[in-house]
Amino acid sequence: MYNLDKGVPVERHTEQSIRRFSESVLKSLGTSEEEAKITADGITTASLWWHPGQGQGLEKLFRYKRRILNGGIKPKAHMVWLRDEGSIALLDGQKGLGYVSANKAMGKALYKAKNSGISMVSVCHSNHFGIAGYHAKWAADAGMIGIAMTNAGAEMAPWGSVVPILGTNPWGIAIPRPNGKNPIVLDMALTQSGKGMMRWYERQGSTMPKSWALTGSGRTTEDPKAADSGVLLPMGDYKGYGLSLITDILTGVLTGSLFGSQVFQDDTNFDVGHTLIAINIESFMEKAIFEQRLELLLTDVLSADPIDTELPVQLPGEAEQMRAQKRRTEGIPVDKQTVKGLRTLADELNIPFLLEQVK
Repeated sequence: MYNLDKGVPVERHTEQSIRRFSESVLKSLGTSEEEAKITADGITTASLWWHPGQGQGLEKLFRYKRRILNGGIKPKAHMVWLRDEGSIALLDGQKGLGYVSANKAMGKALYKAKNSGISMVSVCHSNHFGIAGYHAKWAADAGMIGIAMTNAGAEMAPWGSVVPILGTNPWGIAIPRPNGKNPIVLDMALTQSGKGMMRWYERQGSTMPKSWALTGSGRTTEDPKAADSGVLLPMGDYKGYGLSLITDILTGVLTGSLFGSQVFQDDTNFDVGHTLIAINIESFMEKAIFEQRLELLLTDVLSADPIDTELPVQLPGEAEQMRAQKRRTEGIPVDKQTVKGLRTLADELNIPFLLEQVK
């Protein structure tokens, strides 16, 4: 999946320039300095972790421009706490940036969990919040267990149907590790893949796995173009469908946001819901004991003999962390079509084109 040498040309840009350019674009569209920094950090992290075909990095700047200008995203939104009691809270995102509303929610969850042991903070009337694992990792970096989830636009059908009603509805779960080790970060959509990667395969002239999607008539296919008008298949078949439904209940129904086939349908009102959970390990046992027990489990897992000796067993998030480390040295791959569009975007906004290629 991560072969970038076939069919679709990319350029490699520095992490610092991606961050600076993203901030510049967002501020020129009317966001505050803080909103720009939070959102640019998410964009940069996505660029470090993921394949450019997944569309979560610099590609998102085009959507931000369109939806800020049409009123779908409100910079400097006055977000309001609708409920804030005990271990729970509910934030009205007021159509603000999803990265920002999720940031506020996880910050509140971490604060509450220090005293309550566990906290669940939800967000209503928000926008796309980027990478679920990014928000969960914030909790792990603070020494707690973090869980983040959101609903999304309808691209998955209920199991046994071809009518799109549920979203990819991603989850992020992060577990801290001792002695400066990278946390475990499970970051996953509840579909086998997304349409961004299908379109990348189409541009490469490649077939895709049959497990990814169905055509509009419900047939399996290896042709990404034939599946583009169809539905994405859930991971684990009916189990992934069940998880997606439950996620929509927790993030959409329970928060007062849109749910099911309503989400993302109006470009001026995505009305997404998120749920962020923080778990204070020390409310259950001494941190040192938890860490000792965790490392014993991970030693067992990592010592398992691999089927292919060139592909050792890894922990969730390890591939992304290794990829990020490599890209910090070699540069972050960006689709050349995206780069061309970003040059045009910079001209339209009358800002410098700050992306710098790695020499």
